[in-house]
Order: sequence, then C-alpha cells, then structure tokens
Amino acid sequence: MKNKNLILIIEDDKFLLKAYEIKLKKEGFNVILAKDGTTGLSSAEKELPSLIILDLMLPRMNGFEVLKKLKSSESLKDTPVIVISVLGQKADQEKAIMLGAEKYLIKTDHTLEEVIKNIKRYLT
Repeated sequence: MKNKNLILIIEDDKFLLKAYEIKLKKEGFNVILAKDGTTGLSSAEKELPSLIILDLMLPRMNGFEVLKKLKSSESLKDTPVIVISVLGQKADQEKAIMLGAEKYLIKTDHTLEEVIKNIKRYLT
C-alpha cells in the first residue's frame, strides 16, 4: 500500500534537494531523499511513496533508467512521477512522457512554488 503524503525526491544537486525537502515539509508532506538513481529506485521499492520527483542526470543510474524500472514494477507502476530536469530538449521531454512520467518540468523554467502546485495536483 502506498504511503500517503510521502514524496521521494531523486536529485543529485544538494542545494535543490534541501530546498525541495524544506518546502515540502512546510506543506505537510513527508519526504525521503535520494542522491542517485540506484538509491532512489531501492527507496521507492521499499517505501512506496505517493509521488516521485525525478531528475534525469543522476549518478549510478540515470533518470530514464529509473523511470523505466519504476513503471515496470507492479507495486510502483501507478505512482505519479514528475521529472524535473535541466534537459530542455523536446526529445528528452517526449522520452520521459513516453516512459510514463506524468509531467516534465524544466528546472530553469519553474519556481519551487510551481513545482509544489504540480505535486499537489497529482496528490489531491
């Protein structure tokens, strides 16, 4: 069973990771952090979050691979994934959506508040 209000953030930028964590906790969410794709995937399998924020450029396993594995997992395939990346190419966006991401946000184009609004949209 999914952990209600639990958000897993898979992001290797320490500053962004902390900013998301602080803001989401203020909004009443529980947060798990992972700094690489492999750790993120195992955290997702263990904790069954209600939503996953996923960067694409990650150490150990890139975000596309993580997304593929999440969506092929019986227990995680329906978990909403919001990709937040610096990769702004249309091909990257289309690939992420094709692999099962609900939303693709380009980091430089969205404020933290806009990211929170998108998260709430998928959790309410």
